[in-house]
Amino acid sequence: MDGLAGLHPSWRAALQGEFDAPYMRDLDALLAAEAAGGVPVYPPAADRFRALALTPLDAVRVVILGQDPYHGAGQAHGLSFSVRPGTRIPPSLVNIFKELQADLGHPRSAHGFLEAWARQGVLLLNTVLSVREGAPASHRGQGWERFTDAVIRAVAERADPTVFLLWGAHAQAKAPLIAAAAPAGRHLIVTSAHPSPLSARTGFFGSRPFSRTNAFLAEHGRGTIDWALPPLSV
Repeated sequence: MDGLAGLHPSWRAALQGEFDAPYMRDLDALLAAEAAGGVPVYPPAADRFRALALTPLDAVRVVILGQDPYHGAGQAHGLSFSVRPGTRIPPSLVNIFKELQADLGHPRSAHGFLEAWARQGVLLLNTVLSVREGAPASHRGQGWERFTDAVIRAVAERADPTVFLLWGAHAQAKAPLIAAAAPAGRHLIVTSAHPSPLSARTGFFGSRPFSRTNAFLAEHGRGTIDWALPPLSV
């Protein structure tokens, strides 16, 4: 499977059984066939496991769960909701920044590169880690969900209190998986509508996920996240 070279050792240890499973070999074959056929797939193979490379398992404090990667050229780089520097900020991320400003007063970022969050222990995970160009959900049901369920379970089984931000019905469907992996009350599960323009006004705006996350982390001695994104160096 391409993209594993930078995977943090903590994830390798926790997920080795998944990497060795037949379904992952089948998924690898699918991705290889797409590439051989000249079909653009995002993110690039080297970035497919970027979330697990930047945020070690034992450093995870928050999980923000997305669906599948952005399907336009030059957008996805392995972190849910994030886009590469210089890329126009997608509508869902615009709404995330609007809620962040309303919640904590941080001015809206001029860029959508969320790597600074990942380096603080925010696991920016999609439930599906690849997509064909221009074809959202094209790699759903091919095995990624089993893999990312194992990622979510590995985080939830740890004793460290963690916040799971589940935005939208697709992400909220993972709440029972989290609850089954840990005693009641260990983790904070924050659910709301998805930040997309179609649903943000039905419960995402006003949900205050960032202040609620920091309050929980501080209460449990895990520090807080600096949600204000630094300017990009030029």
